[in-house]
Amino acid sequence: MKATINDVAKHAGVSIKTVSRVMNNEPSVRQSTREKVQATVAELNYQPNLAARNLAGTKSYSIAYVYDNPNAYYVIDMQNGILSACRRQGFELLIHPCDAKKENITEEVIAMVKQSRVAGLVLTPPFSEMPEFVERISELDVKLVRIMSGDLAPDQLSPCIMVNDHDAAVSITEHLIELGHKEIAFIAGDAGHKSTVERLNGYKKALSDHQMAINEDLIIHGEYSFESGVEGAKTLMQGEVKPTAIFSCNDEIAAGALFSARLMGLDIPRELSIAGFENSPFSRQTWPKLTTAHQPNEQIAENAANLLIAQTRNQGEANPVGQYTPQLLVRDSTSSPAGTGT
Repeated sequence: MKATINDVAKHAGVSIKTVSRVMNNEPSVRQSTREKVQATVAELNYQPNLAARNLAGTKSYSIAYVYDNPNAYYVIDMQNGILSACRRQGFELLIHPCDAKKENITEEVIAMVKQSRVAGLVLTPPFSEMPEFVERISELDVKLVRIMSGDLAPDQLSPCIMVNDHDAAVSITEHLIELGHKEIAFIAGDAGHKSTVERLNGYKKALSDHQMAINEDLIIHGEYSFESGVEGAKTLMQGEVKPTAIFSCNDEIAAGALFSARLMGLDIPRELSIAGFENSPFSRQTWPKLTTAHQPNEQIAENAANLLIAQTRNQGEANPVGQYTPQLLVRDSTSSPAGTGT
């Protein structure tokens, strides 16, 4: 039979209330007692009935992840990171995919929050970057943590995890410049994501810093999809000015660009260098493997969930801000352009 909270209390020689405080990670428990209860929980393989806990009182032990993202790898990383924090701290996770472009999307999420009695939400782009949506959700009796692109939180509505896409994009572009590329193209992601703007601005800044002209004909506005990379690379290589390198807004786009280049008979990287962004499995499943920027999505998501759970327990600062800067990861898809002798 499954162990109960009564079994844990009896085995550890403490009260049921003490076990509950340890399971809820409340600070008012001596460290020696906490360790004894945690050891007993592990020994008895005690699993709290979270649904029953939610029904038993006014406090919720569930949080939700609300997202609209076509990149399955990104979504899986986010879910895994949030789940890791939830399991460690005795919370359940509700996954709520939805369409950010729906006319009544705010009402849909509000209804979900009320019906599911979640204690808080982790929001990723584009929801985390929709001011009116965030303001409406903030009016509910729930906590929020947002994962956003940028270096500074835009407001004080909630804790934020900021991802410095701009500086990472500068690093990727400078890598291509240092290899000797002068015609560097950029395939953008969805215009509604701030990450697209930040990465494009980083690309432009690196060119400007090196006194290189910004050729708008080498900038393709697309979506965060494989197909966008396929079409973007095709358009670029049929243009009047042909790039020797393509910086794609994420790895999925880059994989599409590489596929398209292969169909055109181009040698990668001798005739065309291609770089992505995020270090998703796409970057390791291509040949050659993609130069990219490593973005630790699971770690980012786990940090966001830990911040959220701390907020639901009124622990920690009111509006803390964490920041990550994706790091350049050089692989075989980039090299000096053909004929440079380097």
